[in-house]
Amino acid sequence: MSSFLTQSHLAVSARSGRCRTGLLVSLAAAALLVTAAAAANAQFAAPSNGTQVHDSSVLKPPAGARVALVEFADLECPDCANANPLLKEAAAKYKIPWVRYDFPLPFHNWSTTAAINGRWFDAKGKAIGDAYRDYIFENQRSIFNPDVLRQFTEKFAQSHGIALPFAMDPQGKFAALVKADYALGQRVGIEHTPTIWVVTANSKGAPFVEVVDRSKLFQLIDQALVDTAAASKAQPAKGTGKKPAGK
Repeated sequence: MSSFLTQSHLAVSARSGRCRTGLLVSLAAAALLVTAAAAANAQFAAPSNGTQVHDSSVLKPPAGARVALVEFADLECPDCANANPLLKEAAAKYKIPWVRYDFPLPFHNWSTTAAINGRWFDAKGKAIGDAYRDYIFENQRSIFNPDVLRQFTEKFAQSHGIALPFAMDPQGKFAALVKADYALGQRVGIEHTPTIWVVTANSKGAPFVEVVDRSKLFQLIDQALVDTAAASKAQPAKGTGKKPAGK
Protein backbone atom coordinates (compact mmCIF):
# COMPACT_ATOMS: atom_id res chain seq x y z
CA MET A 1 0.00 0.00 0.00
CA SER A 2 1.36 3.44 -0.88
CA SER A 3 2.39 5.96 1.73
CA PHE A 4 -0.42 8.24 0.49
CA LEU A 5 -3.02 5.63 1.36
CA THR A 6 -1.47 4.88 4.72
CA GLN A 7 -1.38 8.58 5.67
CA SER A 8 -4.96 9.04 4.56
CA HIS A 9 -6.12 6.25 6.78
CA LEU A 10 -4.10 7.36 9.79
CA ALA A 11 -5.71 10.79 9.47
CA VAL A 12 -9.19 9.32 9.25
CA SER A 13 -8.49 7.00 12.21
CA ALA A 14 -7.40 9.90 14.39
CA ARG A 15 -10.54 11.93 13.57
CA SER A 16 -12.94 9.07 14.00
CA GLY A 17 -11.39 7.67 17.17
CA ARG A 18 -12.15 4.16 15.92
CA CYS A 19 -9.42 1.98 14.46
CA ARG A 20 -10.92 -0.25 11.79
CA THR A 21 -9.32 -3.06 9.85
CA GLY A 22 -12.03 -4.58 7.63
CA LEU A 23 -12.72 -1.34 5.73
CA LEU A 24 -9.11 -0.25 5.28
CA VAL A 25 -8.61 -1.12 1.63
CA SER A 26 -12.05 -0.03 0.45
CA LEU A 27 -11.84 3.32 2.23
CA ALA A 28 -8.38 3.94 0.80
CA ALA A 29 -9.67 3.34 -2.70
CA ALA A 30 -12.59 5.68 -2.07
CA ALA A 31 -10.22 8.39 -0.84
CA LEU A 32 -8.57 8.48 -4.27
CA LEU A 33 -11.89 9.38 -5.86
CA VAL A 34 -12.71 12.42 -3.77
CA THR A 35 -11.17 15.86 -3.68
CA ALA A 36 -8.69 16.91 -1.04
CA ALA A 37 -11.33 19.08 0.59
CA ALA A 38 -13.81 16.23 0.79
CA ALA A 39 -11.14 13.89 2.08
CA ALA A 40 -10.37 16.30 4.91
CA ASN A 41 -13.93 15.82 6.18
CA ALA A 42 -14.11 12.07 5.57
CA GLN A 43 -15.26 9.89 8.44
CA PHE A 44 -15.51 6.19 9.02
CA ALA A 45 -18.95 4.65 8.95
CA ALA A 46 -20.76 4.36 12.27
CA PRO A 47 -19.81 1.33 14.35
CA SER A 48 -21.71 -1.83 13.49
CA ASN A 49 -24.13 -3.50 15.90
CA GLY A 50 -21.42 -5.94 16.83
CA THR A 51 -18.66 -8.24 15.69
CA GLN A 52 -19.65 -11.36 13.80
CA VAL A 53 -17.94 -13.95 15.98
CA HIS A 54 -16.54 -16.95 14.11
CA ASP A 55 -14.73 -18.63 16.99
CA SER A 56 -16.05 -17.95 20.50
CA SER A 57 -13.75 -20.37 22.34
CA VAL A 58 -11.70 -17.52 23.82
CA LEU A 59 -14.74 -15.52 24.95
CA LYS A 60 -14.96 -16.89 28.46
CA PRO A 61 -13.61 -15.90 31.88
CA PRO A 62 -10.41 -17.34 33.32
CA ALA A 63 -10.88 -20.43 35.47
CA GLY A 64 -12.66 -19.63 38.73
CA ALA A 65 -14.19 -16.34 37.54
CA ARG A 66 -17.90 -15.80 36.87
CA VAL A 67 -17.51 -12.61 34.81
CA ALA A 68 -14.58 -11.01 33.00
CA LEU A 69 -13.69 -8.39 30.43
CA VAL A 70 -12.02 -9.52 27.22
CA GLU A 71 -10.36 -6.90 25.03
CA PHE A 72 -8.47 -6.96 21.73
CA ALA A 73 -6.48 -3.74 21.51
CA ASP A 74 -3.76 -1.84 19.67
CA LEU A 75 -1.48 0.42 21.70
CA GLU A 76 -1.36 2.98 18.87
CA CYS A 77 -5.15 3.11 18.46
CA PRO A 78 -6.63 6.40 19.78
CA ASP A 79 -9.93 4.82 20.76
CA CYS A 80 -8.12 2.07 22.68
CA ALA A 81 -6.46 4.86 24.67
CA ASN A 82 -9.89 6.38 25.27
CA ALA A 83 -11.32 3.08 26.48
CA ASN A 84 -8.40 2.11 28.71
CA PRO A 85 -9.26 4.17 31.84
CA LEU A 86 -12.88 2.97 31.77
CA LEU A 87 -11.90 -0.69 31.49
CA LYS A 88 -9.36 -0.26 34.27
CA GLU A 89 -12.02 1.35 36.47
CA ALA A 90 -14.55 -1.39 35.71
CA ALA A 91 -12.12 -4.21 36.48
CA ALA A 92 -11.22 -2.60 39.81
CA LYS A 93 -14.79 -1.66 40.76
CA TYR A 94 -16.22 -5.12 40.15
CA LYS A 95 -13.05 -7.03 41.00
CA ILE A 96 -13.26 -9.01 37.78
CA PRO A 97 -10.44 -10.17 35.46
CA TRP A 98 -9.51 -8.04 32.48
CA VAL A 99 -8.04 -10.24 29.76
CA ARG A 100 -6.10 -8.19 27.21
CA TYR A 101 -5.08 -9.50 23.79
CA ASP A 102 -2.72 -7.76 21.36
CA PHE A 103 -4.16 -6.87 17.97
CA PRO A 104 -1.65 -4.40 16.44
CA LEU A 105 -3.00 -3.03 13.19
CA PRO A 106 -0.63 -3.30 10.22
CA PHE A 107 -0.99 0.35 9.19
CA HIS A 108 0.22 1.61 12.58
CA ASN A 109 3.97 2.12 12.48
CA TRP A 110 4.89 1.38 16.12
CA SER A 111 2.03 -0.64 17.59
CA THR A 112 3.65 -4.05 17.03
CA THR A 113 6.87 -2.92 18.70
CA ALA A 114 4.87 -1.54 21.63
CA ALA A 115 3.01 -4.84 21.98
CA ILE A 116 6.31 -6.73 22.03
CA ASN A 117 7.63 -4.32 24.66
CA GLY A 118 4.53 -4.95 26.74
CA ARG A 119 5.23 -8.69 26.66
CA TRP A 120 8.82 -8.04 27.74
CA PHE A 121 7.58 -6.10 30.76
CA ASP A 122 5.01 -8.84 31.47
CA ALA A 123 7.98 -11.14 32.00
CA LYS A 124 9.09 -8.82 34.81
CA GLY A 125 5.64 -9.02 36.38
CA LYS A 126 2.08 -8.75 35.03
CA ALA A 127 1.50 -5.56 37.02
CA ILE A 128 4.56 -3.98 35.35
CA GLY A 129 3.34 -5.03 31.91
CA ASP A 130 -0.08 -3.52 32.53
CA ALA A 131 1.49 -0.34 33.92
CA TYR A 132 3.56 -0.04 30.73
CA ARG A 133 0.45 -0.32 28.57
CA ASP A 134 -1.30 2.33 30.66
CA TYR A 135 1.77 4.57 30.34
CA ILE A 136 1.88 4.20 26.56
CA PHE A 137 -1.83 4.99 26.25
CA GLU A 138 -1.39 8.07 28.45
CA ASN A 139 1.47 9.32 26.25
CA GLN A 140 0.18 8.03 22.94
CA ARG A 141 -0.30 11.45 21.34
CA SER A 142 3.38 12.26 21.85
CA ILE A 143 4.61 9.03 20.23
CA PHE A 144 4.80 9.22 16.45
CA ASN A 145 7.47 6.68 15.44
CA PRO A 146 9.42 3.71 16.85
CA ASP A 147 12.34 5.92 17.93
CA VAL A 148 10.11 8.08 20.11
CA LEU A 149 8.45 4.93 21.44
CA ARG A 150 11.89 3.71 22.51
CA GLN A 151 12.51 6.99 24.35
CA PHE A 152 9.26 6.67 26.29
CA THR A 153 9.96 3.00 26.97
CA GLU A 154 13.37 3.89 28.40
CA LYS A 155 11.77 6.54 30.64
CA PHE A 156 9.22 4.01 31.89
CA ALA A 157 11.87 1.38 32.61
CA GLN A 158 14.08 3.92 34.39
CA SER A 159 11.20 5.10 36.58
CA HIS A 160 10.61 1.49 37.68
CA GLY A 161 14.28 0.71 38.28
CA ILE A 162 14.45 -1.71 35.35
CA ALA A 163 17.50 -2.00 33.11
CA LEU A 164 16.38 -1.97 29.49
CA PRO A 165 18.44 -4.08 27.08
CA PHE A 166 19.42 -2.80 23.66
CA ALA A 167 17.40 -5.62 22.02
CA MET A 168 14.22 -6.47 23.91
CA ASP A 169 13.31 -9.55 21.91
CA PRO A 170 16.44 -10.96 20.24
CA GLN A 171 15.00 -14.46 19.86
CA GLY A 172 11.56 -13.31 18.75
CA LYS A 173 9.64 -15.13 21.50
CA PHE A 174 7.61 -12.07 22.47
CA ALA A 175 6.88 -11.28 18.82
CA ALA A 176 5.56 -14.83 18.49
CA LEU A 177 3.16 -14.23 21.38
CA VAL A 178 1.89 -11.02 19.77
CA LYS A 179 1.44 -12.80 16.43
CA ALA A 180 -0.47 -15.58 18.17
CA ASP A 181 -2.84 -13.03 19.70
CA TYR A 182 -3.35 -11.40 16.30
CA ALA A 183 -4.08 -14.76 14.69
CA LEU A 184 -6.52 -15.52 17.49
CA GLY A 185 -8.26 -12.21 16.86
CA GLN A 186 -8.60 -13.07 13.19
CA ARG A 187 -10.17 -16.40 14.10
CA VAL A 188 -12.60 -14.66 16.42
CA GLY A 189 -13.50 -12.16 13.69
CA ILE A 190 -12.01 -8.90 14.99
CA GLU A 191 -12.71 -5.99 12.64
CA HIS A 192 -11.71 -3.00 14.76
CA THR A 193 -9.90 -2.00 17.91
CA PRO A 194 -10.79 -1.91 20.65
CA THR A 195 -13.18 -4.83 20.58
CA ILE A 196 -14.49 -5.52 24.07
CA TRP A 197 -16.74 -8.18 25.53
CA VAL A 198 -18.27 -8.90 28.91
CA VAL A 199 -17.94 -12.69 29.16
CA THR A 200 -19.52 -15.09 31.62
CA ALA A 201 -19.31 -18.67 32.86
CA ASN A 202 -22.39 -20.80 33.55
CA SER A 203 -24.69 -17.88 32.82
CA LYS A 204 -28.44 -18.11 32.43
CA GLY A 205 -28.05 -15.28 29.92
CA ALA A 206 -25.75 -14.72 26.95
CA PRO A 207 -22.28 -16.25 27.45
CA PHE A 208 -20.68 -13.09 26.01
CA VAL A 209 -21.90 -9.63 25.06
CA GLU A 210 -19.90 -7.14 23.03
CA VAL A 211 -19.57 -3.66 24.51
CA VAL A 212 -20.62 -1.61 21.51
CA ASP A 213 -21.76 1.36 23.62
CA ARG A 214 -19.20 1.88 26.39
CA SER A 215 -21.58 4.09 28.36
CA LYS A 216 -23.46 0.84 29.13
CA LEU A 217 -20.40 -1.11 30.30
CA PHE A 218 -21.30 -1.07 34.00
CA GLN A 219 -24.90 -1.99 33.17
CA LEU A 220 -23.70 -4.99 31.15
CA ILE A 221 -21.43 -6.13 33.99
CA ASP A 222 -24.28 -5.77 36.50
CA GLN A 223 -26.49 -7.94 34.32
CA ALA A 224 -23.74 -10.52 33.84
CA LEU A 225 -23.30 -10.79 37.62
CA VAL A 226 -27.04 -11.29 38.04
CA ASP A 227 -27.12 -13.90 35.28
CA THR A 228 -24.31 -15.88 36.90
CA ALA A 229 -25.47 -15.52 40.51
CA ALA A 230 -27.64 -18.65 40.47
CA ALA A 231 -24.81 -20.76 39.06
CA SER A 232 -22.47 -19.39 41.71
CA LYS A 233 -24.84 -20.35 44.53
CA ALA A 234 -25.13 -23.85 43.07
CA GLN A 235 -21.36 -24.38 43.31
CA PRO A 236 -20.39 -26.96 45.98
CA ALA A 237 -18.94 -25.45 49.11
CA LYS A 238 -15.24 -25.76 49.83
CA GLY A 239 -14.37 -28.87 51.80
CA THR A 240 -16.99 -31.12 50.21
CA GLY A 241 -14.30 -33.14 48.54
CA LYS A 242 -15.75 -32.48 45.10
CA LYS A 243 -13.35 -31.28 42.44
CA PRO A 244 -14.18 -29.27 39.30
CA ALA A 245 -13.92 -31.14 36.04
CA GLY A 246 -10.62 -30.68 34.20
CA LYS A 247 -10.33 -28.62 31.06
